[in-house]
Amino acid sequence: MANEHERSTVVVTGGTGYLAGWVISGLLERGHHVRTTVRDPSKTGRFRAAIGARTSAEAAASVELLRADLLDDEGWDAALAGADHVLHTASPTPFDTGADLIKTAREGTRRVLEAARAAVRRVVLTSSGVTAVPDDPETPATETMRSSPAQDAAHVYPDSKILAERDAWEIASATGLELTAVLPTFMQGPPVGAADRPGTIDVVRRLVHGKLPALPRIGWNVVDVRDVAELHILAMTNASAAGERFLGSGTFLWYADLARIIREALPAGAGKVPTRRMPDFAVKVLGHFNPQLAMVRHELGRKRLVDSSKAHHVLGWKSREVEETILDTARSILAAGAGK
Repeated sequence: MANEHERSTVVVTGGTGYLAGWVISGLLERGHHVRTTVRDPSKTGRFRAAIGARTSAEAAASVELLRADLLDDEGWDAALAGADHVLHTASPTPFDTGADLIKTAREGTRRVLEAARAAVRRVVLTSSGVTAVPDDPETPATETMRSSPAQDAAHVYPDSKILAERDAWEIASATGLELTAVLPTFMQGPPVGAADRPGTIDVVRRLVHGKLPALPRIGWNVVDVRDVAELHILAMTNASAAGERFLGSGTFLWYADLARIIREALPAGAGKVPTRRMPDFAVKVLGHFNPQLAMVRHELGRKRLVDSSKAHHVLGWKSREVEETILDTARSILAAGAGK
């Protein structure tokens, strides 16, 4: 198995994604040769500019970009040929309107792992903290826990992650492929490229742009996307990670906490950040009309705990202070708005 100082060829799927940008930047900084798959080659110029701004133009130019789609067999064997490792970060998100999230996540995982089994040493799968949710909300989540799909419309995204990870372990068991799964919770932090794309940072975007009239009693275990990228690289290079799952979580914050952090540290940009609380009944009613609220309304008033000690102890992973994460996110969004 590779160690931290070994240079290798690494394939990162979904290269234009939020997490993938930081993964690719981290790999380039360590001297790895990076190959990445993209669904839309027309984004190549924007991708290289973003990566180059974080690393160097020379490093960005060295990245191989190959077209491959999670729903198409074509391209995957070529993308993985000669690779040492695969970091499978590509997966549909709740913001992919019109997409069949479960089909795309499961078929994409199958295509990547089946192409990888004859070619690479280890696959690191980007799963999700939703795949390790305890039945008892008072019990901290650990890697030993495995969620069951809810099989309803409000839980399509969690179900896609649960089923895709389940498929991955079944394929690994049947083929002998070396697999590691990373289970991040709610990722925040600045994107590598433009901060105007939909994604999890919409929770901060809605605050600073005044799109939220009041603060619902909803919270998340916030983790920095840059730290999650580092966790993927540690999972790739550490021999002890083979066959393991690693939760990557930071600090639990209520929506009101996010608002407070921004108001206190960035008063010039926080003029539209709400201060009022949204009554619980309003969240329940709006959840019938707002798909994003529908996904989280069952978590109303619930503080879930996550234990990431395994990643810290086994891999030496570290996570930054959550205030830094939120403020860097807000600054990137404010800067993007100022440039329009």
